[in-house]
Amino acid sequence: MPHDQHQHDPTSPVTTVQLNHTVVHARDRQLSSEFLAVILGLKVGAPFGPFLPVDLGNGVTLDYYELSDEPIQAQHYAFLVPDEQFDAMIARLETVGVTYYADPGHTEPGHINRWFGGRGAYFDDPDGHNMEIMTRPYARPGHA
Repeated sequence: MPHDQHQHDPTSPVTTVQLNHTVVHARDRQLSSEFLAVILGLKVGAPFGPFLPVDLGNGVTLDYYELSDEPIQAQHYAFLVPDEQFDAMIARLETVGVTYYADPGHTEPGHINRWFGGRGAYFDDPDGHNMEIMTRPYARPGHA
């Protein structure tokens, strides 16, 4: 397997701050993790304690954790995706009957945006988390 510049060798010291994982609350961790994995073209990993991880391929995992008796607080997760995979992701959303939107407020159904020279879309996961796929990172003031 070729060396991925984003993968961290666990035996070497970390030299920069990096996001390693975050917990995503879900009513049904299997359903929600599989939903995202299918849309993004990824796989759900083996259970790790109470978590079901979706490995994003850059050393970061989303660790799905089931909350069956508490309300789920909707969060926003944005994924920078390869341009050549964007259309397939939109097609998978259409196949499973999930509406996508051009904007985070979900006022432009069935449309994508073309912000920062790329393409992007927003959609809800089964727990109401506002997911975003984009092919170009946002241009932020003070960043090259």
